[in-house]
Amino acid sequence: MGYTRDNTRRIYVGAVPVGGGAPVVVQSMTKTYTGDTTATIRQINRLEKLGCEIVRLAVPDQPSAEAIGRIKKHTRIPLIADIHFDWRLALEAIKQGIDGLRINPGNIGAKWKIKEVVNAAKDKAIPIRIGVNSGSLEREILKKWKKPTPEALVESARRHIEILEEMDFFSIKVSLKGSDVPLTIEAYRIFSEFFNYPTHIGITEAGPPPLGTIKSSVGLGVLLYLGIGDTIRVSLTASPYEEVRAAYEILSSIGLRRKGVQIISCPTCGRCTIDIIKMAREVTRRLAGIDRPITVAVMGCVVNGPGEAREADFGIAGSKGEGILFCKGSVIKKVGQEEMIDELIELIRGDL
Repeated sequence: MGYTRDNTRRIYVGAVPVGGGAPVVVQSMTKTYTGDTTATIRQINRLEKLGCEIVRLAVPDQPSAEAIGRIKKHTRIPLIADIHFDWRLALEAIKQGIDGLRINPGNIGAKWKIKEVVNAAKDKAIPIRIGVNSGSLEREILKKWKKPTPEALVESARRHIEILEEMDFFSIKVSLKGSDVPLTIEAYRIFSEFFNYPTHIGITEAGPPPLGTIKSSVGLGVLLYLGIGDTIRVSLTASPYEEVRAAYEILSSIGLRRKGVQIISCPTCGRCTIDIIKMAREVTRRLAGIDRPITVAVMGCVVNGPGEAREADFGIAGSKGEGILFCKGSVIKKVGQEEMIDELIELIRGDL
C-alpha cells in the first residue's frame, strides 16, 4: 500500500527504543499530583498493565521532583519528567533517576543553566524531548508569523534543537503539537523533511471523548500513514487509561500494533432481527481482559455475516431464534439465540 516509516535516528528512554524502526511506543501522562506518590504509583502501575510503555509526570515543584526517586522504586516502566522553565527541577529529576526529560532548552534561562541540564543528562544517558506547542510559541516567532502556523512550530523546534546540538547533545525527540488537526499534521510533515530526530506525535488539548478521540484518531492516523511518529499519546480530557486504549485502537486500525480484542460488528439495519448493539457491547465487556491480539465478529445476518467477517478469528452471526458460530469464515455450529454469546465466549476462551 506504499506505507513506510520515516528512517529516524534511534534513542532510548530507559530500555525502551524510540525511532530507528522500533515499534511505535504508546505513552500516557499521569493525572495525579506527582508529589502524591501513592496515587501516582497506583496510576503508573495500572497504565503498565494496560500496555502503556512510557509515562510522563508533571514536575511543577521541588516536592514533585524529589518524589521521583520514591516513585521509581515501585514502578517498572520508564518515566519522563515534564518541566517548564526551572532548570533546578530538571537537575533534581535527573538526580532522582528519571529516564527522560521534556523540557525546551530555550525556555529555561541563561546558557549556563541549559549547559548544566545538558551535561547532567549526558552523564546519565537521558534523552530530552523538545515539546513545541502552538499555544506557547516564543513571542518573536509569533510576531514574525502573526499566528501559530506549521512553519512557526517548525522554526521553534529548530531553535531548540540548535541549542542542544551546539552543546554536542543529540539524544533528542521532538513534538510539534496543536489542537488544530491540519496545523499539526502539516507541522510534522514539514519537520520530517528537514530532520531525522524521532517524533512524539499527538493532538494537544483534543478534548473529552468522543470528540477528543475522533480528533486524535484523524490527526494521528494521517501522520502514521505518512510514516511519521515514533511515540504516540492520545491527549484526552479523561482518565489516562482511556488514552492508552485509544492509542492501541489507532495503531491497530492502521496495522502497526495489535493488543487485545478487536471487535468487528455490523451497524445493523432493517434486516436485523436481534439486538446487535447490546450483543456487541456484552461481548466487548466479557473479553476486556484478554491481551492476545484477536479479532471477534458480532454480525446480525446469518447469510452474509461469516463472509463479511471472514478475516475474524471468531464470530457469531445471529437472527431471530438462532445463530451460527464461525471461525475464519467457516461455520462451526448452530446455536440458540439465548446461548449465542455464552457459546462464543466459551469458544474463544477454549482457544486461549
